[in-house]
Amino acid sequence: MPAPAAPDNQKQKKKKSKGARKRAIWKIIRVWMAIFMLCITFGAGWLLFTPSGEQFRFMIADTLLTTRHRHWAKFIIGEKETNRRIQQYNNRFEQMGDEQANTNLIKTPAQPKNDKPLTELKEISGQGYSGYLLTIQDPKSIRVAVTNEMGMGEKVSTMVKRTGARFGINGGGFADPNWKGNGFQPIGIVYADGKLFYNGIGKNKRTQIVGFDKEGKMVAGNYTVSQMEELGVKEAVSFQPRIIVNGKGLIKNAADGWGIAPRTVIGQKEDGTVLFLVIDGRQTHSIGANLYDCQQLMLEHGAVIAANLDGGSSTVLVGEGGKLVNSPASQYGERLLPTAFLVFDHPDKAIIKNIWEGLDPTKIDPSTWKRHS
Repeated sequence: MPAPAAPDNQKQKKKKSKGARKRAIWKIIRVWMAIFMLCITFGAGWLLFTPSGEQFRFMIADTLLTTRHRHWAKFIIGEKETNRRIQQYNNRFEQMGDEQANTNLIKTPAQPKNDKPLTELKEISGQGYSGYLLTIQDPKSIRVAVTNEMGMGEKVSTMVKRTGARFGINGGGFADPNWKGNGFQPIGIVYADGKLFYNGIGKNKRTQIVGFDKEGKMVAGNYTVSQMEELGVKEAVSFQPRIIVNGKGLIKNAADGWGIAPRTVIGQKEDGTVLFLVIDGRQTHSIGANLYDCQQLMLEHGAVIAANLDGGSSTVLVGEGGKLVNSPASQYGERLLPTAFLVFDHPDKAIIKNIWEGLDPTKIDPSTWKRHS
């Protein structure tokens, strides 16, 4: 039998073995660090110097522009390019609302169809997104509802429950200084039951609207209040852009789709059927969709006119009794909003009170109103 190793020799062997393991570990770490740095270098090169990389950067920047952190976009594409991008979208959205819509394309029924249910809800999905499509057979069942509390917006779920509606989605935009607004002051106009509830633009200035006339035909585009009166607008809010007019899509491709975000869109088919499209976003089950995705979904389902509504954290679809159908992106749950589009079994019996009656829109300061706790 060999003689046992001396204790000192065993310690030295252990030290050598331990040192070898450490060196091996550090060697692996250095290799991975080198690979990581190479990836960063090549990745930066791809982002900065290739057409596909540039397109990806613009997509990220556009997505940031739909959030409360829109100022971060300048770290992706630069401040000058960010400002140019914002102006470019504003100009493009303005132009998208200018073409005159042919309302004769839509044939609204004189009486509701009795052979089909008033509403049908189905789940929809695509690359990176999921959501819901609500089909409403009778366009005249849709009413604009407004907040019920002075100085404070209201959750769509509360509006649905309070009014006894069947379904509801979020409506138009609102003043939100520093992203801390309370949803009380709308932007643009609000029509409800044929009455001008809120006018923040005056008589002759144009604004992009989304809504319906007295015949139940969808109206979307750039109009003055005088033109809205001539069109017989009955229910409407202000938002943009209109993405389909006269049966054709206005967004050419995904690169012009204004980033990825939660979306709310309204459209109408030739037979008068209305489509409410709600897409979840900024979550693991659905990162969101761009406006081109929404446009194509609407076209696939037969829409001849469609328009974007307030999205992002405002996007919400609510069912009977105020039950949430989708998953709002806001970490605080539903947002407090000034307006919503609600679907009623008996729309003529819905009581919608004008909370802004007697208020001067120019004297409303949203920073001084009550806030949601």
